[in-house]
Amino acid sequence: MATVVPIRPAMITSSTLNTKISHSYSSSQSISLKTLYRVNPLCAYATPNPGVHRRPGGDRTNTRFDKKRRNSSSSKEQRLKTGNDRNEDDPLRGNAQLGSLDVDLMNLCKEGKVKEAVEYMGQGVFAGYDVFSSLLDSCGNLRSIEMGKMVHELLKKSAFINDIDLNNKLIEMYGKCGNTRVARKVFDQMSLRNLSSWRLMINGYAANGQGNDGLLLFEQMRKTDFQPDKETFVVVLATCASAEAAKQGIVYFDLMKNEYGIVPETEHYLGVIKILGRAGHLNEAEEFIERMPFEPTTEVWEALRNFARIHGDVELEDRVEELLVDLDPSNATVNKIPLPPQKQQSAINMLEEKNRVSDYRCTDLYKGEGYEKMKGLNGQMREAGYVPDTRYVLHDIDEEAKEKALQYHSERLAIAYGLISTPARMPLRIIKNLRICGDCHNAIKIMSKIVGRELIVRDNKRFHHFRDGKCSCGDYW
Repeated sequence: MATVVPIRPAMITSSTLNTKISHSYSSSQSISLKTLYRVNPLCAYATPNPGVHRRPGGDRTNTRFDKKRRNSSSSKEQRLKTGNDRNEDDPLRGNAQLGSLDVDLMNLCKEGKVKEAVEYMGQGVFAGYDVFSSLLDSCGNLRSIEMGKMVHELLKKSAFINDIDLNNKLIEMYGKCGNTRVARKVFDQMSLRNLSSWRLMINGYAANGQGNDGLLLFEQMRKTDFQPDKETFVVVLATCASAEAAKQGIVYFDLMKNEYGIVPETEHYLGVIKILGRAGHLNEAEEFIERMPFEPTTEVWEALRNFARIHGDVELEDRVEELLVDLDPSNATVNKIPLPPQKQQSAINMLEEKNRVSDYRCTDLYKGEGYEKMKGLNGQMREAGYVPDTRYVLHDIDEEAKEKALQYHSERLAIAYGLISTPARMPLRIIKNLRICGDCHNAIKIMSKIVGRELIVRDNKRFHHFRDGKCSCGDYW
């Protein structure tokens, strides 16, 4: 266990000059101060009083002072042995009672008790490098931006604030939580960066539908001494897909091979297919697959089938479907809309507010103030051109019941409650445990325009930033 030994000031007082000389040294070092001449105390020059009997050696020894000094020295030696020699002003000292507790922060992180670990750290329990690393990973995986900000503040006060790897984890955490603005701020403030710093920042832009910003950053990186590797080009191709920059994507694919000498792997070919597919160039995507130097995998054909479905090319979709069935009979589908997973899951949405997270589940039937707010929004959405897409209701019920079921999906209820419980114009952040359906995606685009807020929805696939009637994913997810 590492012990922090603070630096203590030593004060030397000169009676002749009436000045103080301050010298800082570590308590683990020894220092010897010797005077060149003896300085007599002022009482030595006084006229002796015959009525006062002085103790022998009284001009040299003060019993009470010596006893106190010996106790102080003994106490200091004991503190040095136990590792508790901490100044009252030591910022790492924290609460004295907490300091005496045996708190295993790393074990709390492994158990997923991020909040408890952060609270202990905020009260003074010392956290090492591994604790910060584990906490940032946990906050990113949980998409907990408020907890991540708290860890970031604690990191600023620690000795690890300039560590490259921990700053990279900050960038990754903010990217996963959908806050590329703060991620970029961390990136720009880094005095030293490595290749991972650039790659994580570019990937953060791609994951949040800000592909153009990611491509600008990649061009900036190319002007430095860093040489992109194969992992970097996987991210760059995903960024091109996010920006729907088909021509630029092909240029980077050729650049990877010809200028940097990187042999494309399956992930790179799949990245090009996604670029062409998102841009609607389905014929070019199919020709690209046929020219691949190896046999296309199931993942490649599934990507092409999904793009054909998105762009309404039924003929290509059916042809690719047959190829998939030949490769693996389990890929046969009954209908065109994916069925829900076999394991029954209830839709859960979490609305992140300033100091709390609220859960919403589709259990109560049309009750509560959130439902009332949603009922009012439905009328405004109809006037704005919203038409329910009942294909996403798989229950065998009549059309009117299907429309009503769509209106009260849990993510819409979470948004409705957020609108009535937060200040106007404040962005709302929704975390969904299932993939958002197509009808809710269209509905939330219209809602963002009506209410004039940014609605950030994280499903189990990606972030969707809804703003002014548009989504950052470009209607692809």
